[in-house]
Amino acid sequence: MLRINVLWVNAQGQLQEQAVQLKPGACLQDALRACNLTLHSAQSCGIWGRVKALDQALQTGDRVEVYQPLKVDPKVARRERFAQQGARSAGLFASRRAHSKAGY
Repeated sequence: MLRINVLWVNAQGQLQEQAVQLKPGACLQDALRACNLTLHSAQSCGIWGRVKALDQALQTGDRVEVYQPLKVDPKVARRERFAQQGARSAGLFASRRAHSKAGY
C-alpha cells in the first residue's frame, strides 16, 4: 500500500491535511478522490511543490498539494507598491549615502 499525504486549503482558508493509503500504481487523481476533492478550472495540483498532471503515478511518502490560483499578479503588486512608496523611499534608493549619485 502507498501512504500519501494530501494537503489543501478549505473554504475558510485553513490548511487541511489528510493521510490516505492507496493501491500501488495509483495516480494524483486517485489521491484526490480518496479525499473527496475535485479541482476547479483555475486550480492545479502537484507533488512536493511541483505541478504535475492528474495521471502522474505516486510513490510512498509523496505529498500531494492542491494549489489555489494567484489573486494578484506579483509583478503588478510590486509596481503598485513602488508607486505608492515613491522612488526615493523604496529598494536601493532608500538607504543612499549623502551626496552620492542615485542608486549608490
